[in-house]
Amino acid sequence: MGWFTIRALAEHFKTQRWARLAAPILLGVLILVLWEVTVRALEVPFVILPPPSAIGSTITNSMPLLWADMVQTVVKGALSGYVMGCGAAFLTAIAIDRSPFLKRGLLPVGNFVAALPIIGTAPILVMWFGFDWESKAAVVVAMVFFPMLVNTVAGISETTAMQRDLMHTYAASYRQTLFKLRLPAAMPFIFNGLKISSTLALIGAIVAEFFGSPTLGMGFRISTSVGQLALNIVWAEIVVAAIVGSAFYGSLAMIEKGVTFWHPSQRG
Repeated sequence: MGWFTIRALAEHFKTQRWARLAAPILLGVLILVLWEVTVRALEVPFVILPPPSAIGSTITNSMPLLWADMVQTVVKGALSGYVMGCGAAFLTAIAIDRSPFLKRGLLPVGNFVAALPIIGTAPILVMWFGFDWESKAAVVVAMVFFPMLVNTVAGISETTAMQRDLMHTYAASYRQTLFKLRLPAAMPFIFNGLKISSTLALIGAIVAEFFGSPTLGMGFRISTSVGQLALNIVWAEIVVAAIVGSAFYGSLAMIEKGVTFWHPSQRG
């Protein structure tokens, strides 16, 4: 019944805004119900897979602990590194566009750095910057810098020769062309880099805490709880991370829709 209801919403009411919101919500509820019933009916041990009701109870009873871990990992580590990394990548992209030397020399080096595995760079950055949130922010900067850089460089180069020639006939300076033509045209690419980096930032901050952290943080809690077989706490941290990451990504998508309303991808 749930499946047919979701299918009807998706097919017959696809033009209605309420149906586009209701369909994924109902699908999520259906998955949770099937998860709960399956685990209870098959008597799956909680250590292997706890039911959603047990995870929800853990979240409710551990709110202060989960909140403190979220602030340490998301706000201090992921968000600060995200802002610094994306901001530095944006400024570097403008410098690369201005200098052909940097475009030929810096992008290959950036590609090499982006290919370095996080499990190799995270312990080094933890030793360099200490065990607190600063080292996690450094890991996030290293992870989000190159995706943001590549997307911004590609976006700035998106304008056509006719558009640039038109600005040239108006005697527009480089700064005027950049702010009135090239950056507005690059906004879909810039937001694409921001959305990709938003997921990488949270992953990087959590993984970095596996290699050294104060007695606080989502990654620290997951690693210690696994050793104690406290899988309810592990799943609670995963749920909190998923909710925070989805909310951050959705916020960026809403801002993108308002800024790039003119782009074909936003139509319909």
